[in-house]
Amino acid sequence: MAEHAHAAEHGHPNYVKIWGILVVLLGVSVAGPLIGIKIVTLITAFGIAIVKAYLVAKNFMHINVEKRFVPYIVLTVLVFMLLFFAGTAPDVMKKEGTQWEKPAWKTSPAASATPAHEGEHH
Repeated sequence: MAEHAHAAEHGHPNYVKIWGILVVLLGVSVAGPLIGIKIVTLITAFGIAIVKAYLVAKNFMHINVEKRFVPYIVLTVLVFMLLFFAGTAPDVMKKEGTQWEKPAWKTSPAASATPAHEGEHH
């Protein structure tokens, strides 16, 4: 009993409750595509992913009780990740273009049957 009072005094999270919330959010994110509306699916999927990441970082990784520079490092990493995505998304997410197909030398059966170093003389 004294242990529970001590845990509540310091504000330790209820891990089972947080796990339950994460499971429910997982269920919602899996069921989301069944609706069939693409924009709703994307918004809910990313929104739920952000909430789940926050819950895990705050409660299981204890980011909120670390020294002040740790959350800033995590935030910096997230900003760089978003910048990387914003920089590459225009090229990667194009529907048109010729760079989506493998070159003929990679798709030919003869190229895959013989190793690259075979036939080289040293």
